[in-house]
Amino acid sequence: MGFRRSQSAMGADFLDSVQGLATLKAFGQSGRRGAELAERARHLYRSTMWVLAVNIGTGGITLLGISAGAAVALGWGAVRVENGELPLSTLLVVLLLGVEVFRPLRDLVQLYHGSMLAVAATRGMYELLDAVPAVQEPATPARLDAPVTPSVRFENVSFAYDSGRRPAIHDCSFELQAGETLGVVGPSGAGKSTLVALLLRFVDPQQGRVLLGGRDVRDLRLEELRAQVAVVAQDTYLFYGSVAENLRLAKPSATQAELEEACRTANAHEFIRALPRGYETPIGERGIRLSGGQRQRLAIARALLKDAPVLVLDEALSSVDAENESIIQQALDRLQAGRTTLVIAHRLSSVVDADRIIVLERGRLVEIGTPAELLTQQDGVYARLMSSQRAETAVVGARTSRLNGSADGAEEDPSPPAAGESNTESAHNEAVPRNVWWRLLRLVGPWWWETVFVLLLGPLQGLAQVGLGVVSALLVAQVTAHGELRPWLWALGVLVVVAAVLRWLDSFVSHDLAYRLLAELRIRLYQLLDPLAPAYLVRRRSGDLASTLLGDVELIELFYAHTISPLFVAVLVPSVVLIALLMLAPSLALILLPFVVAVALTPLLAGRQSARLGSDLRDVTGEVTAHGVDSIQGLRTIVAFGYGKARGAQLASRSKRLGLLKRDFLRWQAVQNATIEALMGLGALAVLTGGARLVVDGELQRTLLPLATLLAASAFQPVVTIVTVAKELMQTAGAARRYFSVEDEPVPVRDGPGVAATPRSARGLTVGFRDVNFSYGPHEPQALRDVSFEISAGHTVALVGRSGAGKTTSAHLLLRFWDPDRGRIELDGHDIREFRLDDLRRLVALVAQDTYLFNTSLRENIRLGRVDASDEDVLAAARGANVDEFASALPDGYDTLVGERGLQLSGGQRQRVAIARALLKDAPVLVLDEATSHLDAVSEAEVRAALDRLREGRTTLVIAHRLSTVRDADEILVLDGGTIAERGTHHELLAQDGLYSHLVASQVQAAARAPASV
Repeated sequence: MGFRRSQSAMGADFLDSVQGLATLKAFGQSGRRGAELAERARHLYRSTMWVLAVNIGTGGITLLGISAGAAVALGWGAVRVENGELPLSTLLVVLLLGVEVFRPLRDLVQLYHGSMLAVAATRGMYELLDAVPAVQEPATPARLDAPVTPSVRFENVSFAYDSGRRPAIHDCSFELQAGETLGVVGPSGAGKSTLVALLLRFVDPQQGRVLLGGRDVRDLRLEELRAQVAVVAQDTYLFYGSVAENLRLAKPSATQAELEEACRTANAHEFIRALPRGYETPIGERGIRLSGGQRQRLAIARALLKDAPVLVLDEALSSVDAENESIIQQALDRLQAGRTTLVIAHRLSSVVDADRIIVLERGRLVEIGTPAELLTQQDGVYARLMSSQRAETAVVGARTSRLNGSADGAEEDPSPPAAGESNTESAHNEAVPRNVWWRLLRLVGPWWWETVFVLLLGPLQGLAQVGLGVVSALLVAQVTAHGELRPWLWALGVLVVVAAVLRWLDSFVSHDLAYRLLAELRIRLYQLLDPLAPAYLVRRRSGDLASTLLGDVELIELFYAHTISPLFVAVLVPSVVLIALLMLAPSLALILLPFVVAVALTPLLAGRQSARLGSDLRDVTGEVTAHGVDSIQGLRTIVAFGYGKARGAQLASRSKRLGLLKRDFLRWQAVQNATIEALMGLGALAVLTGGARLVVDGELQRTLLPLATLLAASAFQPVVTIVTVAKELMQTAGAARRYFSVEDEPVPVRDGPGVAATPRSARGLTVGFRDVNFSYGPHEPQALRDVSFEISAGHTVALVGRSGAGKTTSAHLLLRFWDPDRGRIELDGHDIREFRLDDLRRLVALVAQDTYLFNTSLRENIRLGRVDASDEDVLAAARGANVDEFASALPDGYDTLVGERGLQLSGGQRQRVAIARALLKDAPVLVLDEATSHLDAVSEAEVRAALDRLREGRTTLVIAHRLSTVRDADEILVLDGGTIAERGTHHELLAQDGLYSHLVASQVQAAARAPASV
């Protein structure tokens, strides 16, 4: 169905855009992405209206049939009464029943829109439910021996992600003995992480088999298999929640003492203790409130807590600074004792103590042996990797032989969260304006002419419906008076057609207006989030925002399509009816009036409770959606830790709460419905009884009694319509409040007025930090304190320090993701707050530590650096970043879709794409935030050479844990607790024997783990 595909595409693209908004802003592409989302929103509008046109047309035909059927029955009855074939009393019954007998069908027509949404959702749901898992539980599961012998063996294993076109692993055989440590090395994309996926049965081999404890893993229950393996993944996934909740993913029953012990071993306890609420501190979606190193250490602590016999370390130290790497490596060494360990690494210092090492290249096992044996193979891959890595660290350690400082016992200073810790409540509990309805009404301004048309159509079709009742009653009166029937029969037939056409027009035009506005609301939601990110996204979950985009905005349709015009009709029609009754018999108008008022007041009297339930319903719906999105995106981690049942129980608990709220909401609606139905019945009965008394007393003509009764019934219909809508509007009010909560959020960074002469130099601009102070919130510790430095045009300054010291914060301030609390940052002598944001960000190219790739082709992900770049420019940048090496092996080359967040690529491959973006952007200022942390030694050397060429003549800010990447900087700044503790060149800082020399000593110790010669 086109509508469903459009809706799914809209939701997926919005989620992708929101989660990657910081990347889009860094490259000045958030506006272009917004234009793409706008086209998605308008396509969704067109798809929706196409489906609605069919549904509304079907409903119009149904209503025409209902009205025509009632008219034919009445007309035929009138003719038969005139011919003496039917008593008049029967005709009166037909007249009065005609109002009610078709009401269920009319109500059914009102459900067409909801049924359209339900059918669309159901099809997608059943597609998922009918999908056959690629990995199945064994029919007759085997059991591991107790105690488990944690040996691992791969026997002639071959596997391809694309059904054989591109083997990720080819004919791979090796054995990992119980208690042995096996290192796995090789270039990025060689298939190292695929081995882990095969061991955990995320995928099954197309050939060969994988054995654990002598059992084929396909014969073991998935839960039992994964309980034997603890994983520290390259891409650490932390869930929305507290530190403790994320740690207990590995062991739900863990005590506080066990949590602290695991964190001490992973060197995480000190930074956790420094957080505002310690282990109960919320860390945001994907752990966004922590630095990369802090997230990595939590992942290590989580694996320690699981305490499984097989340990998998997949780039476990890739985001850890040198000092902590030494400490954590010692902890991991202790952890590995007596365990079977598979160590996947780019940094060869992590595997030099392994009992054996296997070397992968393009999915093939090309070398295997002890580290010493592999080094003797002069032309081998391992020897080449080791040679490249030793060259990287040789200069760093050249002058450290006199340093005796040890990393043992070093502790990280408490540091503020990298992305801002916040105790702000979720958006749905924040203050929002009370005048929600007025704000919604103001949005129709650009479509005032269509709104006026809707306001005209509503009363016309309402009056046409009343006219049908009046003509029907007058037809009966003519029968009673033995008058001419033909004119009234013709009038009845014409009104049937006119009423049906007007109703169809009213429904179509009001829905067209509504969905035009919904498209604009969706477009505007992204435009509102653009200036708020990334600060606002620390507090709002992307899944919750996606729920606002699709669910909340969809509910606002009720206001525009079913409220504006019906509200006008609900006032006009009863007024006309009451005036008509006053003319017929004033006492009947007085009898009817209190019942109409009571029906109208019912939803107002129940409004407070309905509003509370409706608002809670929308909030919990957003929470369930966000929890579901978080669970799906972290599904690999959930499965690896065997947390699926517990996570499912959490989702079930939230869904149960949603179901109970929905039940309470519907129950309250049922009470209102019963009250309204009773009032309507009593009102009609009261008018009929009063009219009958007037007839008996001779104050009302007998022929006018049916007319009075039908007028009374028709007075209720538009009021009931708006009352029915009003009950649903309480959910709409909650949805609108959630939407307006985003609109009311203060923008942390405003666009500058623009610099008169925007710098155009491609050869570097001066960057200056002047007494910069910054914290992520009014009650948060200072992330930067009195930081001052200058980078001369064309020079390089490096920032080093422990995780959370404020290095990445400095880069974010330069890009104006946030503004300093005090002080200023200058670019080419101008305060960066003077620049238009897009102009500023065009001058800065960023290679971030956490590379975000969008769910599009490899080519388009690189082109993000410069959207007007030719294919030749894209390919040249790709070659410079060593992307071409793996791109040529992809199924569709550069046109291969990289998947959500680039998950089809390895971590090193994603990082090379990020570097290619920066090369393509070719900006005068370059920010390298751990730009090569996920690359193997050979690729790192090649890419660094490309970056060195790019840095020539450009102003460069280098942020690094690996001090080998900063040794050639013109100046190195050592950050500690948000302040500059040391500054100087590499050699000057070594001579000071301070914090920098201590960091170097830690790294040299790690490098010294490698053999001394090749």
